[in-house]
Parts: sequence; C-alpha cells; structure tokens
Amino acid sequence: MSAQTEPVIIVGGGQSGLAAARAAHDAGLRPVILEAGGRPAGSWPRYYDSLTLFSPAEYSSFPGFPLDGDPDRYPTRDEVADYVERYAATLDVEVRTDTRVIAVEQDGGRFIVHTAAGDALDAAAVVAASGSFTNPYRPELPGQERFTGELLHVADYRRPERYAGKRVVVVGGGNSAIQVAYELAHTASVTLASRTPLNFTDQRKLGRDLHYWLKTTRLDLLPPDWLARLFPHRLVIDTGVYRDAVEKGLVDRRPMFTDIDGDTVIWSDGTRERVDVLLLATGYLPSLGYLEHLGALDETGAPRHVGGISTAHPGLVYVGLEFQRSFSSNTLRGVHRDAEYVMEPVAAHVSHASAGVTLG
Repeated sequence: MSAQTEPVIIVGGGQSGLAAARAAHDAGLRPVILEAGGRPAGSWPRYYDSLTLFSPAEYSSFPGFPLDGDPDRYPTRDEVADYVERYAATLDVEVRTDTRVIAVEQDGGRFIVHTAAGDALDAAAVVAASGSFTNPYRPELPGQERFTGELLHVADYRRPERYAGKRVVVVGGGNSAIQVAYELAHTASVTLASRTPLNFTDQRKLGRDLHYWLKTTRLDLLPPDWLARLFPHRLVIDTGVYRDAVEKGLVDRRPMFTDIDGDTVIWSDGTRERVDVLLLATGYLPSLGYLEHLGALDETGAPRHVGGISTAHPGLVYVGLEFQRSFSSNTLRGVHRDAEYVMEPVAAHVSHASAGVTLG
C-alpha cells in the first residue's frame, strides 16, 4: 500500500473527528472515521434538551461552512447536531457509524484498532478524537454512599418536568450548572452548591458578544498556561438572566455541603435539609479508555501528549482535548487549528512507516 491508501483511523465522528478528517484529507492521507453512535454528530444529540451554545452562530462553525441564519443568534443543541452532520456529508472521507473502538494496539510503527463488533483494523496512524461525553466526571461526595435519593450526572439529564416539585441540589460552578439550575428552578426548589462563588462574566460587552472580543484580542489563541494566569477562576457566562436569578433567590447558591445522611444533606453552617435529587454538573474527562492498554495514558487516565502529539507513541495524536493548545481547542470555531497542527507529524509518520522507517 502507498502512504495515500493506508488508512489513518480517526476514533470519533463528532466535530473533532470531522476536523481531523478534513485535515488528513488535505494532507493527502486516507482518513477513516469510526463513530460509536448512529450518526456523525458526536455527543451533540445526547446533551440536555434545552442546551444552547454560549457562543453565537458566527463563532460556532467550521471554516468555510457557516451556520445558516442570523449570525448573532445562539444555536440550540439540535441545530448544532444537524449542522455537524451536514458538514460530515461535505467531506470526501469514509465514515463508519455504529462502530465502537474498544482497544488500540501497536505493531511496530503501525496500529491495530479493535472494535466492539470483533473487527481488528490495521492503521498507519490513529487520531483520538472521541471527546468526553461518555466519561462524565463524578467526584466522590462526602457521605454519598448513604444517600437514599436520586444521584445523577448532567450527562443523564434531559428535561425538567420529571423533577417538578422536588428538592434539587445541583453540584457545580460552571456554565452547565447554572443553565440547568436556572431551568429547574421554574418547576423545583433548587440550590446550586459550589466550592467557590460563581464568577460571572457578561455574555455581551459594549454591544458585542464575548467571543468577538476573544477573537479580536487573540485570547482565543493563547496557550493553556497563559490562560491559567489570566483566568485563575472558572468564568460563568451570564446571558442576562443567571446572575439576576441568583441575586433574587430564584436559584439559591450555597457553599458545598459537608456531608450526606440518608435523604439529608448537611450544609457548611450545620443546618440539615432533606433533598430528593443530587445533580452533578461537574464536567467531563477525556473518553480514552481504549488507549489504556497501549500505555498512552498516565496514572490518572490523562493522555501523555504535548499539543496533541503523543509523547509515548509516534503516529498517535489527539484532537479536541480541552485547552489542548488554546482556549478554543475543543470548540467548533477552533478545533480545525489543532487538527491541522497534529496532522503534520501524522503525515510524516505514515510516510516513514510506508518506507519501512520507524520514528522514535
């Protein structure tokens, strides 16, 4: 086989996998996307029903393929899912849906990709673009083993109706936490419990969306270490209703509770309160379990990489990791930059492997 016909397998058919496929195709490679779901739309169809982007359409699209309609609107979950699927249809690449990758092995300078259906696929290189939705972060809450109510992650939450009239505590301090807490507060009694106060920033500043200023000032492109210095605390984007809801008590924000006793949480001031539901809005971790036996992950399950390029296995790269190279690394508007960046060493690896040379 020539370098152009040897497949570069991309694990994941969402926005990151599609960006990687476009970059691979442009580099003269043969990308093959393996997507666990039934459509090339990634995790978008599985988020909660009311989810809307915190970035307007103008800053939420792939290069050369803008979202239809008003560029200032904030697209919904279903709009984005359909948009990503339409983008996939424009790419001249092979996409295999309902194909879940369970393990990756290395054979010399090549890889063998194993699927849940029992297939073993040969690959010249592997791009891990599997996102994080299937690996929700569930921190160990004090006393959670004694909790007799319902405990779930926001990954399992869809709509507020089934929680009407219930006492709900949302655990988290980010955008999803406040968005879901605000939605639930119209039908349930809601407290948002977080370890630090909410750090609101206005979605629109001087008549422009925050993402306009991120692009104009080039903060979008800053490397992660600089971002950590500039923004040591997580920002919560206020659309104009969330801060007001907290200040007026519609959403009751409190410091994190200290213990759980049966159906009761114990707050930091010692008060006890019965709770029906604990809803974790605590984020996600990269879904990379299929790389565990390859030795590509550290002891915490995080990938060993620099800028998305594996430091353990030549020919293995990542696309779509949060803050992989910049603030916009895992966003629709920015993921293509990382995809193009990692494809250069992938192309070099495939070329050398085809020539029988192993890169160290």
